[in-house]
Amino acid sequence: MNDEQLPGNGSTDPVTEFAAAEGAEAAAVAEPEAVEPAAVAASSAADADLLALIDRLAGLLERSDLTELEVEAGGTGLVLRKPVAAAAAAAVVAAPVVEVAAPAAVAAPESPPARPAISAPLTGIFYASPAPGSAPYVQVGGEVAVGQVIGLIEAMKLFNEIKSDLAGRVVKVVAESGALVKAKQPLIEVEPL
Repeated sequence: MNDEQLPGNGSTDPVTEFAAAEGAEAAAVAEPEAVEPAAVAASSAADADLLALIDRLAGLLERSDLTELEVEAGGTGLVLRKPVAAAAAAAVVAAPVVEVAAPAAVAAPESPPARPAISAPLTGIFYASPAPGSAPYVQVGGEVAVGQVIGLIEAMKLFNEIKSDLAGRVVKVVAESGALVKAKQPLIEVEPL
């Protein structure tokens, strides 16, 4: 493979490059032949090219307004999600897809919220109200005091009251009621009074 045929040289779009790389791998698998050192080196180069393409797609996703990028070619699927979309996708059941994530997409730290936030002290299912159909503990525009219950988190069949460690006006309820939240994930953004 010369330099002009490698994915990542900017000559075509990433989806076309991914499909071409996938087709080349499928052709290589379909032809049974003796394994030679040159063939192993070519396979390693193809894997490196695929990883480079995944890194490029992750970079494109980060620079765009998209929250998720899904590419499918030759029976192989690739789904890249921004950290915000990954949390929302955990609550949604989707069709089975093989997920491959670039290390940069998985290891990207969540950016801290612009405003002070009340964070989840543990991982579990967040509930914004004490019972289904009842009013939520807090609403956008309402005030919250230190020690006030702002929601419940169910973990290991136990309901834990989540109390505010900040006082102020609720600007945004980040966590969705009935959705999985992770420890230290922002639940509610508060504007100090």
